[in-house]
Amino acid sequence: MATEAKTPELIVSVSPHVRGDETVGRIMWTVNLSLLPAFIMSVYYFGPLAAYVTGLCIVTSVLFEHFYQVSLKKKSTIGDGSAFLTGLLLGLNLPPSVPFYIPVVGSLVAIIITKLLFGGLGYNIFNPALIGRAFLLISFPKLMTIWSEPTAQFVALDAKTTATPLGILKEGGIAKLVEVFGDKTDLYMNLLMGSRAGSLGETSVIALLIGAALLMYRGYITWHIPFSFLATVGVMAWALGGDSGFFTGDPLIHLLSGGLILGAFFMATDYVTCPSIRKGQIIFGIGCGAITMMIRLKGGFPEGVMFAILLMNCFAPLIDRSVKARMFGAIKEKKEQKK
Repeated sequence: MATEAKTPELIVSVSPHVRGDETVGRIMWTVNLSLLPAFIMSVYYFGPLAAYVTGLCIVTSVLFEHFYQVSLKKKSTIGDGSAFLTGLLLGLNLPPSVPFYIPVVGSLVAIIITKLLFGGLGYNIFNPALIGRAFLLISFPKLMTIWSEPTAQFVALDAKTTATPLGILKEGGIAKLVEVFGDKTDLYMNLLMGSRAGSLGETSVIALLIGAALLMYRGYITWHIPFSFLATVGVMAWALGGDSGFFTGDPLIHLLSGGLILGAFFMATDYVTCPSIRKGQIIFGIGCGAITMMIRLKGGFPEGVMFAILLMNCFAPLIDRSVKARMFGAIKEKKEQKK
């Protein structure tokens, strides 16, 4: 009697089905490396305090993650570089003269509350470093808005306080900002090189773009979020940011000022908190740019990048569901033609 042939089983696992050589650790440590030029320039302009503040953020972030996981008898994941990256980004988002407890509290909120209590890497809803900074800004507004004038001296420990370019722009307009820096050429060069007041890692645009170029070259980020983010800021700055009416604004000032470059390339592109579909990423970037400019032009704060990214983090899952690609192999039904 012939036996019936057994049909082989087809097992389909959970996506993604395409695997590569990249690991979480390799990606995270590459992003850390890409921020090295910005960190070096922060030390050059703000002295040892920059290294102290950033280093304290990194150390406390790593320690908080390690001890939290050890206390729950879980395997420590500090080797993947994500806690290091959170601390580095938090440090680069702080003023150079904050007291020691500011980085510690910020790291606690970023790592424990924003990341680990939600389930760890891959489960957090918001960017941990930005939530840490937002908590600090709300809790210690005076300490978080004392900006130091760049000294360009490695041994400098004391610095003269001053206003950021966006702060001057908010109070006195483009004319006042140009007056402070001499002329527009000097203004652009100072904004580009980083010789201006601001958070540690946001000042040198060139250093940030070098790091961003590395990430784009390695394929870790694409153009969709940062370029749509920057394009929206540029268009709105030109159309609405002028002192003499519509379409008289200076887009370069807004593009080179504040934390726009740091946010657009290094924080808005966070894999966990941004849409995964390309169309959705463009929408995400446009939303970030629009909210940033609304806050800069009409809000109470001179800068809006942090708030814009966090607000758009809320909509990332909804955006992904709204623009999800057509199912592979599905055939769209044709409407019956009217007779």
